[in-house]
Amino acid sequence: MVACALCLREASFNHRIDDSKKLTPRMRFLAYGEIITKALIGIGIVNEKIIDRINIYNATKRAMREALRDLKIRPDILFVDGRIDLRAPCEEKHIIRGDSKSLSIACASIIAKVTRDKIMLKYHEKFPRYGFARHKGYGTKEHMRLLLKHGPSPIHRRSFNPVKRMVGATNRY
Repeated sequence: MVACALCLREASFNHRIDDSKKLTPRMRFLAYGEIITKALIGIGIVNEKIIDRINIYNATKRAMREALRDLKIRPDILFVDGRIDLRAPCEEKHIIRGDSKSLSIACASIIAKVTRDKIMLKYHEKFPRYGFARHKGYGTKEHMRLLLKHGPSPIHRRSFNPVKRMVGATNRY
């Protein structure tokens, strides 16, 4: 789980800024390069073992809080994508589907997504048979096929339903 908190120093961009899921990998990469020159950035990362222990919702909240702490400045107002109450030391404005409605949230979603993709590329080097470079750990058909073929890797979340079913059924992983 990767979250980003950022404070824009400039709001004019040459590259398309939008919900990271609406951009191609190349568009995200170009936007990422521009965003990091125009924003103060904080990153929060929660690994799979913690996600399994505290659940995805609480892990998201923890990553968001870590990102805010990593930001190293205290914003006057915090635009939060969704309804997660962070109990931040400033005003929070919750925006449903914020990555499509707020420039700041869109920028944060791009930074978080590219950061996560870079992590998955490193995992691909360590566990190449899982194809992380192609599917980045998302539940694609290829990922499910490779998961069934090889069983879960050390970085697969045991709380991820396909892994949970696999581990429960075979109890050999």
